[in-house]
Amino acid sequence: MIVEGRLYGRTVKLFAERPANVYEMLARSAATFPDGEALVKGETRLCYAELKQLVDRAASRLVEQNVRKGDRVALLLGNDIEFVLTALACAKIGAIFVPLNTRLTANDLIYMMTDAGAKMLITNREFVRPLEDWLARDPLIQYCYLTDGHDPEKRLYSFHEELLQRTAGETQLDTPPEETDPLYIMYTSGTTGLPKGAVGSHINAIHSCLSYQFVLQTDHTTRTLVAVPLFHVTGLIGQLLHMLLVGGTVVLMERYQTETAIRLIQQENINFLFNVPTMYIMMMSHSLFHTFSYDFVRIVAYGGAPMSKETIGGLRRCFPNAFLHNAYGATETTSPTTIMPKQYPDDKTDSVGVPVPVADIKVVTETGETAKPGEAGELYIKGPMVIQQYWNRPEANIASFTEDGYWKSGDIARIDEDGFVYILDRKKDVINRGGEKIYSVEVENVLYAHPKVLEAAVVGVKDPVFGEEVKAYVVAKPGNTLTAEELIAFARQRLPKFKTPKQVELIDQLPRNPGGKVLKNKLVEMSLADQQK
Repeated sequence: MIVEGRLYGRTVKLFAERPANVYEMLARSAATFPDGEALVKGETRLCYAELKQLVDRAASRLVEQNVRKGDRVALLLGNDIEFVLTALACAKIGAIFVPLNTRLTANDLIYMMTDAGAKMLITNREFVRPLEDWLARDPLIQYCYLTDGHDPEKRLYSFHEELLQRTAGETQLDTPPEETDPLYIMYTSGTTGLPKGAVGSHINAIHSCLSYQFVLQTDHTTRTLVAVPLFHVTGLIGQLLHMLLVGGTVVLMERYQTETAIRLIQQENINFLFNVPTMYIMMMSHSLFHTFSYDFVRIVAYGGAPMSKETIGGLRRCFPNAFLHNAYGATETTSPTTIMPKQYPDDKTDSVGVPVPVADIKVVTETGETAKPGEAGELYIKGPMVIQQYWNRPEANIASFTEDGYWKSGDIARIDEDGFVYILDRKKDVINRGGEKIYSVEVENVLYAHPKVLEAAVVGVKDPVFGEEVKAYVVAKPGNTLTAEELIAFARQRLPKFKTPKQVELIDQLPRNPGGKVLKNKLVEMSLADQQK
């Protein structure tokens, strides 16, 4: 049942029946499915009763180490069990965990930990090495725990010995976390300046998990392979916490590897996949993939980048019993805003679906008016899954949220007469060629239709006559030879002249963030560098 209520001063739709906080999701599943398989990583397999016991122990030790409600605990880990244990322990005591991108530089990581005011860091030997000098001289981090060893002389302690193996009393909470309390701080990519910390709350995460459960119809028999990073909302919310809510099983991959993923899908009977399009393309391009049947897969979800019609057709053939769900969201919306329903017409395959049950969305034109069906404008989003604020960024809060609670996504979209949403471009990436606006997705979809194209990304580059011209960066499928002339001719037959790429550059891979989104600012920088040569 969905009701109307107030959250952070906004009037929003709410699921009437919901857990009080994220830890309660785990506690409920542990009570209902104590012997059900909760978490798998390599040789380690934890049932729900065991997972809850370890989380409780870690929570007690955190409290003994003076971690209190509202304190920040940084997690610099891959898809490890220790990440899960710490995040859930923080959720129990009301601490705020800060998942950090393991691919960032030491300077970026130090900025984020300093900005968040983290008092504890959980990491491993590989990731701590560039931070050791900072940890030795900076008093911010009071405790640093390693998941794969220790070095007391450098004040690096063993996670397992200190937080899991040592006996600890029952956690004495000052006050249990409320649903509106912060759960984590997740930093955005910072492509237009310093990264901003999006503050996700318990109620944000709970509503996103409930939306996934409602639309995808998942339950305790659902098994998912987490191949995307847990420090991203898709892995954290769309898979890990979502499965804890329904009592399903989470199988962790440290980092994505195509052959390993294919084997794990078979060995672990994975029936719910949630990946970026590139991962599916890489799997279907691998010879091992086609030696197996995937009749047991029920859900194939994807997001983070456009999916070509050719790839969608391939997924339908390879996963004949699965429903395909495109999903759209952001860090600020705690994962899903729209999800493709189970059934939809073939002419809707370019869509990212319809709003989740508690989402309120609208498209706003340049004049500030609500767009008509089919008209393009910026997508505004409101709901209980939208974050309250950015951490310590009052100016960003004013710029990013409207007075009535909508978050300005920065994405150009349109909504058709049936309520299906189409993402056309990032607002800052729209190409203006002599006054004509060109949305890159339209051009990219044409390029993806070429049988030799694996990936494509379109950007605007400076032009002395038109201001901007269309340039495409293209990755060829393995074993195929492509030329720029071939692709330009292909596009010219399918696009108006002004939308046809003037330049095509073939590269080995597109730059992406951990969530799978193409970093078009990097492509623009590459173009500028080429022009200056």
